[in-house]
Amino acid sequence: MTTDAGASPLDVRIDALKGGSAELSQYAGQAVLVVNVASKCGLTPQYTGLEKLQERYAAQGFTVLGVPCNQFLGQEPGTAEEIAEFCSATYGVSFPLTEKVEVNGAERHPLYERLVGFADAEGHDGDIRWNFEKFLIGRDGSVVARFSPQTEPEAAEVVAAIEGQLG
Repeated sequence: MTTDAGASPLDVRIDALKGGSAELSQYAGQAVLVVNVASKCGLTPQYTGLEKLQERYAAQGFTVLGVPCNQFLGQEPGTAEEIAEFCSATYGVSFPLTEKVEVNGAERHPLYERLVGFADAEGHDGDIRWNFEKFLIGRDGSVVARFSPQTEPEAAEVVAAIEGQLG
């Protein structure tokens, strides 16, 4: 794994779900919760909590960034259009979504190259374990927290970490 430890994940180029650059640099100075998402996963209902975080904190300089990934049992098989329609129609998602990428292995997207070295509270670092693993990027552009896929978006520790970046 090659990473530039001093570089912010927000310096990486990644495309938006519907094409063109997602321009992560636009989030500089904000707190960003990066989540690898999937439409056909047992954890997919977490979209509800992610959207609630977006609605609650967006005006304070926060965004959720959904990153579709099909690496876990093929649980995000759709096209960009299908993913966008599912997220909008089923969960009312208003937060940005990137192109579908790989988060593990030889084809791991550079965004995840810069995220996976950060350990969660239990000490897990390295490969993404499943859909809906969460990384909080602080206002300074560095990774400040990592949460397991099973941690609900509105869990106390996630909310505290977000509010800590916004306060």
